[in-house]
Amino acid sequence: MAEPYDLILKGGTVVNHDGEAARDLGIRAGRFAAIGDLSRASAGEVIDCRGLHLLPGAIDTQVHFREPGLTHKEDLESGSLSAVMGGVTAVFEMPNTDPLTVSAAALADKVKRGHHRMHCDFAFFVGATAENTRELAELERLPGCAGIKVFMGSSTGSLLVADDAGLRAVLKVIRRRASFHAEDEPRLNERKKLRIEGDARSHPVWRDEIAALKATQRLVRAAHETGARVHVLHVSTAQEMEFLAGHKDVASVETTPHHLTLEAPGAYERLGTKAQMNPPVRDAVHRAGIWRGVAQGVVDVLGSDHAPHTAAEKAKTYPASPSGMTGVQTLVPIMLDHVNAGRLSLLRFVDLTSAGPARLFGIAGKGRIAAGYDADLTVVDLKRRQTITDEWVASRAGWTPYNGVGVTGWPVGTLVRGHKVMWEGSLTAGSQGERVRFLETLAS
Repeated sequence: MAEPYDLILKGGTVVNHDGEAARDLGIRAGRFAAIGDLSRASAGEVIDCRGLHLLPGAIDTQVHFREPGLTHKEDLESGSLSAVMGGVTAVFEMPNTDPLTVSAAALADKVKRGHHRMHCDFAFFVGATAENTRELAELERLPGCAGIKVFMGSSTGSLLVADDAGLRAVLKVIRRRASFHAEDEPRLNERKKLRIEGDARSHPVWRDEIAALKATQRLVRAAHETGARVHVLHVSTAQEMEFLAGHKDVASVETTPHHLTLEAPGAYERLGTKAQMNPPVRDAVHRAGIWRGVAQGVVDVLGSDHAPHTAAEKAKTYPASPSGMTGVQTLVPIMLDHVNAGRLSLLRFVDLTSAGPARLFGIAGKGRIAAGYDADLTVVDLKRRQTITDEWVASRAGWTPYNGVGVTGWPVGTLVRGHKVMWEGSLTAGSQGERVRFLETLAS
């Protein structure tokens, strides 16, 4: 007699590498064990998934959970709770904490803090600085490291590599794909005078498309010179998309739900500083250009760039207000609404949020529904109509730029390594998050 499964999900539409079809899923010991007709099989728990779509677990490869040092905004527990409530099963977290994540000790501390305290699986970026460049080759191979993150602009203190010599020095020593915030720091400094106090609409005027394009061009040139692989985060301009389409040999591309959904000037007139991000939300021409990048396959992954600040901090008068918004919990519903509107297919969404991250970053055992892979699932009701509200958001920040926005398509379940963590809006399991493993560092 066949060994029973720990869990069977019956009658749902499974979306994986060979398309969409009604199939049962059998899970054993935290991994997918069988796909197909399991009507005669037994399990400790059986979930009826008729009318639902079972997607590979969504992986958000850019979040800021603010721990340590800035935990009044967010921490690893609250940020990961927000993730699983929105259907996200794993996150890559950024290094601009206090202290900065720029050393082996700081990375190990984060991994320890996250283990079985975070609700989803996790990895952490190590930030590049002038001081730690020689150590990056070792740091990027440590357990729990998602890779190296470089701020070419929009940072302070040592977590900034603004010059070409520093950029090339970083790219020469690393071996994994590194991720970059590409805004040209000299141009940003030159244009600060264009900020208008009290008017967030001047944010994309200050941080203009040339600042973004110039940095991205510098980065790609350095990548070609050094033979490095680079990942350009939160691409926000039509010009960058056109440029990057010609350099896919060295550069992969991320965009965000907010750059695909919000546009200037309306977003600033409606939301004020809650629409303030770096790089900025731009006008309809750039939004259309980013969608072309999605349609043409230039965009490899979606990242939320979840960067929470308290409502009081965001209420400060521009430009004293900090840049950043919540996003990890709304990534899935906002993008499913775009799927229902016909802007991208469900298979393309899956590629952007699971297969794409696994492929780019070499994630071990995640990114598809297949026997032997971690049983990570984002279970969605494509037909459900729901309104996003501040009250629904589990982030410590407690607000979303999409408050009051109605969407079609909703996450109803989150499974992390076979654990049913969220179901129908309720947390259904304790925090059991573990570090993500990578193919290039399996021995670590």
